[in-house]
Amino acid sequence: MTPAARAPAGATSRAADVERGTGGPGPRRRVVEPDPPFVRTPVATFNQPWAMTFLPDGRALVTEKAGQLKLVDVRTGSVGIVSGVPAVAVGGQGGLGDVILHPGFAGNRRIYLSYIERSGPNYGAVVVHARLALDTSGGGHLSQVTRVWEQVPKVTGQGHFSHRLAFDASGKLWITSGDRQKFDPAQDMGTNLGKIIRLDEDGSVPADNPFFAQGGVAAQVWTLGHRNMLGIAFDAQGRLWVHEMGPEGGDELNLILRGRNYGWPLVSNGNHYGGAPIPGHSTRPDLEAPKAWWTPVIAPSGMIIYSGDLFPTFRGQAFIGGLASQALIRVRLDGTNAAEYRRYPMGQRIREVEQGPDGAIWLLEDANPGRLLKLTPPA
Repeated sequence: MTPAARAPAGATSRAADVERGTGGPGPRRRVVEPDPPFVRTPVATFNQPWAMTFLPDGRALVTEKAGQLKLVDVRTGSVGIVSGVPAVAVGGQGGLGDVILHPGFAGNRRIYLSYIERSGPNYGAVVVHARLALDTSGGGHLSQVTRVWEQVPKVTGQGHFSHRLAFDASGKLWITSGDRQKFDPAQDMGTNLGKIIRLDEDGSVPADNPFFAQGGVAAQVWTLGHRNMLGIAFDAQGRLWVHEMGPEGGDELNLILRGRNYGWPLVSNGNHYGGAPIPGHSTRPDLEAPKAWWTPVIAPSGMIIYSGDLFPTFRGQAFIGGLASQALIRVRLDGTNAAEYRRYPMGQRIREVEQGPDGAIWLLEDANPGRLLKLTPPA
């Protein structure tokens, strides 16, 4: 069905117009700090980097969309290659995606990767875990690569994979699974597209998932009604926050609650591309509305909720990478409320945001070459 065919007549209203502005009910208190509150230091460059995570020794793993996994010594900027990555289907928005460590990495050396694979004309995201061995030349190798999860079904097109990963404090694995630009699967429990997925570390399904009794891929699902989720983070209280790209307007930051439906494509604070209207969230109070939203869009990608000591005034706030906005977006969280607080122009599309072991903030530019930037307080 085309976007225009989805739009009911008279779907817009003054309330919907208000919704489609940038908003959120969070605090906007004044904070005294330097402006800007950080200095940027380039450390290394990569070929269209996508994600990163820090190892216990202070070095970092960086994924490149084209299918390479890199090991970077952030003290010297030297970069090595980690071999053994599975074959990756590259094109459109797809390629090698997220990388995170198992909570017990220090003992089991296990990492998790997401990437895109192709089957005939169809594509889908896959998550694997593997054992990482480092060598003395600044690189490493993956072994014991084991499939954990995949998008079902694979479909045509190379957009809206999402495939961001996170572990919670109890060791459950969370995966964002985009709607693949197909709209309806986000509301179809016969697929795991347009959903947030919760699994055990080995890919098995926890019996306390909200739709476990339905069996099949529905058992994997924690929430439904999502579009393209490229940022996922837990706050200090264990609440899960996920942002997603809206259509033409209506980027969202959502507080994720068990079993809830977040509305896509039934409602949005944006419209379809070309201007065909979508009913606003206020028209469906039975569906979960975002805590903050952006129109015009910021095109969010990558997110942390800061917990370090290097920037005391940042603690408990979210930092989101902006692609189209070419900015670092700062969001103040107040319990279950949220609102944009500041926007720092970066001059490049920002693909990834990560917090380092010392509390520095690290950014990856979505470019070739794309720089790895370290943000630290001014002297």
